[in-house]
Amino acid sequence: MKFQRKKREKVDITLISLIDVLFVLLLFFMVSTTFNRYTEVKIKLPEADTQEAEANPKMVTLVINAEGVYYLNGEDGLPHELVNQQKDTLKQELQKLAAQAKDTPFIISADGKTPHQSVITALEAAGDAGFSHITFAAQRPKTE
Repeated sequence: MKFQRKKREKVDITLISLIDVLFVLLLFFMVSTTFNRYTEVKIKLPEADTQEAEANPKMVTLVINAEGVYYLNGEDGLPHELVNQQKDTLKQELQKLAAQAKDTPFIISADGKTPHQSVITALEAAGDAGFSHITFAAQRPKTE
């Protein structure tokens, strides 16, 4: 018995069609991708080595001590502790101030050892109240 093998055809992988498919997929993903910048609160961080800021009588200052207790400047210019330290109370007080002047600078003056959550809560409340010019207070390093 004589067995004959059939001649196999050469298998060719056409790279041109694969490249075309990959190019179409690349174009699809490039066009369908969205590039969003998530910015809810615009923050302008001051540099510590600059000159002292001008004294602006029309500015809102929120002071946060090392324990995370909030103090807002009153009409007399002195910081007064909030009735309670709840986030809703802070928002209500800031909304009252924002109703009078949203364009005034809002300064957060936090102690260096203030819990991070207290500062973030203050930022969120200021943004929700409608303040757009939010700044952090800093002091110059002491030179000896």
